[in-house]
Amino acid sequence: MSSFGLLAEYENPAQLYAACERVRDAGYTKWDACSPFAVHGLDKAMGLKPSTLPWWVLGIAISGSIFMFFFQIWAMVYAYPFILAGKPLFSIPAYVPCWYEATVLSACLTAFFGNWALNGLPRYHHPAFSSRSFARVTDDKFFIMIESRDPQFDATAAEALLKDTGASSVEELED
Repeated sequence: MSSFGLLAEYENPAQLYAACERVRDAGYTKWDACSPFAVHGLDKAMGLKPSTLPWWVLGIAISGSIFMFFFQIWAMVYAYPFILAGKPLFSIPAYVPCWYEATVLSACLTAFFGNWALNGLPRYHHPAFSSRSFARVTDDKFFIMIESRDPQFDATAAEALLKDTGASSVEELED
């Protein structure tokens, strides 16, 4: 079996935050931090860039809105021009419910599936799940994983760095 990387365990969020800053400053790019609750500012400590997901949601929502508006114009004015109850063929108030719902639906689907795609999901098994100590990530422990596919990864140097940051334990994860 090949090595997936190293898993370091921390006792509190302050230790995790400081360790994330050290790992980021050491130049690692393929690593992650896990905690049982959101730690304020951890994304900055990790050096994460803002997500592109909001821009995808906005773009697809606007596209869905434009598509539905012009589809309704085509359907009501050109394809099936029926005059009902004396109402005009081109009537924007009649289009609003479908127009709005198409915008919301396209935005919601983009947010849902975009989140999955950007996070690499579904992933049915992660090497950290085989660690007995990692089971406490949902309860009271904090973890950092440095992956071996990181271009800067050296097992002994990474282990020394993680121990130097105050990790209570460091273990190797098998892929």
